[in-house]
Amino acid sequence: MGDAEHAAVEKSGGQLTLAIDIGGTGLKASIIDAAAQMRTDRVRVPTPVGAAPQKIVETLAALVAPLGAYDRVSVGFPGVVRGGRILTAVNMGNDAWKGFDLAAALSTALGKPVRVANDADIQGLAAIAGKGLEMVITLGTGFGTGLYLDGRLGPHLELAHHQFRHGETYEQQLSNAARKQVGSARWNRRVKKAIDSLRRLTYFDHLYIGGGNAKRIDFPLDPDVTTISNEAGLTGGVALWRG
Repeated sequence: MGDAEHAAVEKSGGQLTLAIDIGGTGLKASIIDAAAQMRTDRVRVPTPVGAAPQKIVETLAALVAPLGAYDRVSVGFPGVVRGGRILTAVNMGNDAWKGFDLAAALSTALGKPVRVANDADIQGLAAIAGKGLEMVITLGTGFGTGLYLDGRLGPHLELAHHQFRHGETYEQQLSNAARKQVGSARWNRRVKKAIDSLRRLTYFDHLYIGGGNAKRIDFPLDPDVTTISNEAGLTGGVALWRG
């Protein structure tokens, strides 16, 4: 996006958000407009799992450099985030993430204000209708969840690491590694059981399923369950700046 186009968007009152999705397998980014539309093609590089947090920050800065001008930054991270600081990072392979102030580090690297939230929470913000109790789960490298009441994001709960069945957690049973180990058929049966379990736990009005493995679901979904595009992990970032 050129400077002239950016100036036109600013003149119209819009804000451009650099949306970053930090995943267990890929680092992705795009510039999103105020209407949550992608204004640039998505860029992606493999996640250097096990790298130090500052190395990830440097990798992200290099990744987004060609995208052009933006006003602010939203980041989805696969773990518990509070006040821009990382509390858990199970799938990132480095204990140095615990306590790391990702928002501050990226703000310094990019020269823009940064907000960080759990990646599943952000995916849901792009999909929810804003009515009743809505839930999102993400099926990717790991397993993520988000809860919303009448359009408001609730506290993040690490349901992924709570017991699901046979003494194992949702993450252990539904991760990408588990899918590869047990095969597609058994993994799909587990997903179906997980939906039933989460329905009984939350009594959601609607469930959205995102993440790269959502496309691998091969059974009919109930009317109160829908899959969402993996791009929601980026487009939902605009909602972090509303209100």
